[in-house]
Amino acid sequence: MSREHLRTTFDTVAADYQRARPDYPVDLYTDLLTMTGIEPPANLLEVGCGPGKATIPLARLGFRITAVELGAALAGEARRELRDFPAVSVVTAPFETWRPGDDSPFDLLYAATAWKWIDPRLKYDRAAALLPSGGHLAVWDAQHAFPEDFDPFFTEIQRVYDEMGEGDGAAWPPPTPEEQPDPTAAEFEDSGQFTVVGTRRHVWARKYTAEEYIALLNTFSGHIAMQASKREHLYGEVRRLLAVRPDGRLTRHWLAVLTVGRRL
Repeated sequence: MSREHLRTTFDTVAADYQRARPDYPVDLYTDLLTMTGIEPPANLLEVGCGPGKATIPLARLGFRITAVELGAALAGEARRELRDFPAVSVVTAPFETWRPGDDSPFDLLYAATAWKWIDPRLKYDRAAALLPSGGHLAVWDAQHAFPEDFDPFFTEIQRVYDEMGEGDGAAWPPPTPEEQPDPTAAEFEDSGQFTVVGTRRHVWARKYTAEEYIALLNTFSGHIAMQASKREHLYGEVRRLLAVRPDGRLTRHWLAVLTVGRRL
């Protein structure tokens, strides 16, 4: 399915997203502030805020934030989550066509698990237009990480994806977090608008029951768009595999690669 279609699927699970998705590590925000040098009450622009998962920690620090969100339901959740922060405003609009008011230019433009969904033909030019020379662009994602000791559950469940025709055909197991490439850094440089200040990798782990993990999967675009019969079979296998474990839980590792660039 196309990027344009898949990026709209998250709005259908807006009420579950904040609870099911993991929080980003505190150290990631520490690195973000250190690498950019920004301090409250600097003016920030967030692209694709979802329900406010990455907005809340920065709002608590006292930053002024304009958060742009494509999905109306997600934007509504974000406004509810951020109702106690008068310096934060949530705008429902596609970033590609949104036009700022008097708050521009911004000191920092950032995107958490959203930058890959923005039109690649436009996103760096749009970001550059909203930042002064010396302003910063920061992006990070939350990917499934596979350290050397990753949970064998994922080898077992990968066979289910492959049997259903839902595997990606990549070699198994995937690269370790240290071996994962950071294509965003090359994009920054290739844009001609930004120079990379640096990257930082953050790996963490969370334990999930079967129902907690299924709730997480239900917030992924590929699973939302999956044929219902395949999804039902997959979730049945998740429950079966975890039912035989004494604690009924799996451990999933996460990787967030923070890339920070400076506007030329």
